[in-house]
Amino acid sequence: MSGSFLRSGGLRAREVLCRCRSPLASGGAVPVALRPRAFVSSIPAAAKFVRDSSSHLSPAASAFISSTASRNGFVSWYLGMIETRPILTKSLTAGAIFTAADISAQTIATSNSKSMDWIRTLRMASYGMLFSGPSLHLWFNLTSKLIPKRDVISTFKKVFMGQAIFGPIMTTVFFSLNAALQGETADEILARLKRDMVPTLINGLFYWPMCDFVTFRFVPVRLQPLVSNSFAFLWTIYITYVAGLQKAPVQQIAAN
Repeated sequence: MSGSFLRSGGLRAREVLCRCRSPLASGGAVPVALRPRAFVSSIPAAAKFVRDSSSHLSPAASAFISSTASRNGFVSWYLGMIETRPILTKSLTAGAIFTAADISAQTIATSNSKSMDWIRTLRMASYGMLFSGPSLHLWFNLTSKLIPKRDVISTFKKVFMGQAIFGPIMTTVFFSLNAALQGETADEILARLKRDMVPTLINGLFYWPMCDFVTFRFVPVRLQPLVSNSFAFLWTIYITYVAGLQKAPVQQIAAN
């Protein structure tokens, strides 16, 4: 009797196993009830859970999350603008930085009784937008083509090129253009360059090589003008202060 029970039990067990086998093994179609379910339907529920949970956060935490999302959205928008309209975006960025730097320079240098020279600020903003932004875009693209590598030796070569070529040219253009817009004559512009050019370049040697090394070594080419303009904020405060000095006496040229 026990033997017949075991035999009948074994038959039933085999029947159960056969029924539980996947229909794929026998070439049949998979029933709907046995098909694997996707968990896509759980995503809206999870999103709803996050929204419901965030509604119970403190005001400070909610404000932090909102500000973080806003910053991420602005960064994404800015990077997209650099890709689609690089020169325009970098020019407007440079103009904004020169504007803020000149306002800071005037705030530091002038007394409370003197009002802001907004014409001077407009000159600096125009220079940043029309000259500094486009020139930085072209310069960084040129150096990346001439020296495509980003190792230490290549980076030092780019830094040297910046100090020997780009820096003197842009400093000369800045002082000359700013003086010309103030109505200075050619002799007065030459006198200003003779007085301010060399000290400015010497002071730049203590600041720009470090900034250029970081920019060329670690920053992608498309973002290098932005980083360089960010470094230029402090430098622009200095050169706008120098550019705002009184005219150099023309006799200084003849005396030397």
